[in-house]
Amino acid sequence: MKRVAILISGGGSNMMALVRAMEGDFPARPALVLSNDETAGGLQKAAALGIATAVVDHRPYGKDRAAFEAAIQQQLQSAEIDIVCLAGFMRILTDGFTRQWEGRMLNIHPSLLPEFKGLHTHERAIAAGVPTHGCTVHLVTAALDDGPILGQARVDVAADDTPETLAQKVLVQEHRLYPAVLRRFAEGDMRPVFLA
Repeated sequence: MKRVAILISGGGSNMMALVRAMEGDFPARPALVLSNDETAGGLQKAAALGIATAVVDHRPYGKDRAAFEAAIQQQLQSAEIDIVCLAGFMRILTDGFTRQWEGRMLNIHPSLLPEFKGLHTHERAIAAGVPTHGCTVHLVTAALDDGPILGQARVDVAADDTPETLAQKVLVQEHRLYPAVLRRFAEGDMRPVFLA
C-alpha cells in the first residue's frame, strides 16, 4: 500500500477527489496533506477526515528556496511518503527537490500539455480558438509542466465559453482524471490514461 502526500495551496478540491478515491481496493492511502499556506482551506478538510496535515510557510525563507524545500522534505520523510501528488501547490520547485522525487511525484495541469504551460491556461485556450481543451497529469521534472504525460482528459470549448465556465468544465475532468492516474501509477503501471 503506497503512502501518498498531497501538496496544496488552496481549497484542495483535487486533494479531496484523490482522498475520496483512496479507499477500498485502491493501492494507495493519503498519509499527509501539506501546504505552504496555513490558511489553505484544504488543510481543515483533510484534518476533518483524520489525515495528518503539515504547514511549511514559504515566506519566512525569503529567497532561500533550498531551505524551504528541505523543510518540506523533512515532513515527507517523517511521514514515510512513497508518492507526492501536487494538487494546486503554487510554488515552483527547484531541480534539487524534483530530482529527489524523480519518478515519484505527479502534478495536474489545467491544459492539454504541451499546450499552454504555465498560468492562465483557460484564457489562453479561448484566445487561441482551440476546439478542445482539458487537463493533464504528468510526472514532475525540473522543467515546468514538462514531464512524461500519464493521463489527459478533454472538454469541448463552446463558442460562448468564458475562462470561468471553461475552468469549471475542466475541473470536473480533473477530479475524474487524477484519481484514475494515481490508481494506475500506484500499481506500477505507467501507461497513460485518456478520458473523453
